[in-house]
This record gives sequence, structure tokens and C-alpha cells, in this order.
Amino acid sequence: MSSTQWIDWSKTTKSKNYHGSSSFATFLIIGPVCFFLGILFASFPYDFPLLWSSAPVPASYYDMLETHLKFMHQSPPLIARLLTIVMAVGFLGFFVKLFRPSEANVLFDGSSLVLYVIGAGIYIANIVTGLRSVSAGTLGRSQFDTAAAAGGDAAAAAAQAKHVVEGPLTGQVELTREDSLRVLSASNTILALVLVGVLVLQAGQWYAERKDADDQEILEQEKRDKAAAAGAAKKKQ
Repeated sequence: MSSTQWIDWSKTTKSKNYHGSSSFATFLIIGPVCFFLGILFASFPYDFPLLWSSAPVPASYYDMLETHLKFMHQSPPLIARLLTIVMAVGFLGFFVKLFRPSEANVLFDGSSLVLYVIGAGIYIANIVTGLRSVSAGTLGRSQFDTAAAAGGDAAAAAAQAKHVVEGPLTGQVELTREDSLRVLSASNTILALVLVGVLVLQAGQWYAERKDADDQEILEQEKRDKAAAAGAAKKKQ
């Protein structure tokens, strides 16, 4: 299927069915993005000492942070459902704006959708997985330690034998609890940057529409001036 079959090349910013920056679908996108940015901003005081401060972090701070993350992950199921609904509202806004899109929709909203999907992937793959590890008490523990705690030394040996890698690159890299918490904090920062990118693209769409409207106004004013000058010249003749 060629791109001309799903892009409406005849649609412009002046079309009645154009979903631009002033449409309700844009609100469906900006609302969830700002909502998630607010949550990440609330987590920034916890992430700041791990990523942006050169001062040594005491061990008690990691205990406090882990307790905070456990409290967040063990919140009532209604909270997780609400987050899922808000995320789905953002996807709904993108689908509305990209239904028979114009060239501007493909450029700005298509790029925003790519960033939104990347953000959802970071949230599911990194943040949710990290919160589950914190809540289960397995953060910073290898899978062999977990197997030993669950089934003894025999289970740990079986798990280790299962993951032996033959070849020039052998061994394993295990993150400590502190490193795992830093990775979780870094994921929050990356997600915030991705969501800010969505807002920048939506703002760019608004600016492009405004610039296009100003250019159209200038062209129409020039046409009116030429018509007025031509009318005045005929009257003189």
C-alpha cells in the first residue's frame, strides 16, 4: 500500500476536517503527557542525589528510597488502572489526529507517536520491572541467589548451569542494589526527556500552523493591494 492511499494530500491547515494543534485530540495528547511529567517531577527529589549530585549517598538513603518505591508499587490496583487509562487516552488522541492525516499530521503527530511509544516501552520494560523487583525484595540480587533462597543450593546450581555461556565472551554482569536504583532513576529521567520531546513537537505544530496562517494573510493582503491599485489605475484612465 503506497503512502498516497492513507495520507490526504489535499488536506491543509484550513480544511474543516484537519486535526491541528487547536483540536480536542491535541488536548487528549497533551493532558496525559503533562500528567506523567507531573508524576516524574514528584520523583525528581528522590532521583537527584543518585544522578546529579557528587556528594556521597549514605546507605540509609537507599533504604528510604526502596521503602518509597515499595509503597508506590504496592498501591491499590485502582492507581495502576488509572495510569493505564491515562496512557490509553494519549494513544486515542494520536489515533484521532492520524486518521486520514495531512502532511503536517504525519510530520508532527507521527513523530510524537513514535516518542510516545518509546516512552511507553521505557515505562513497561524498565520502570515497571524495576518496581516489581523492589517490591519482591530481589533488587540487586542475582537469579542464583534468588534460586538458592527459594530451593536451596541445588536449585542455585541448576540455575547457574542453565545460564553458562560458551565462547570468547563468558561471565556475567550483576548490578548491586545501588546500581539498580540508579538505573531506575535514569529511566525516569529518560522518560521525562521523551515526554518533553512530545510537547516540543506539538508546540512545533502550533508554530507551523501560525506561521502558515501569517503567510496566507500576507499573500491575501498583497492580492487586495494589487486589486485596489488596479482599480485606482482604471479610474484614472
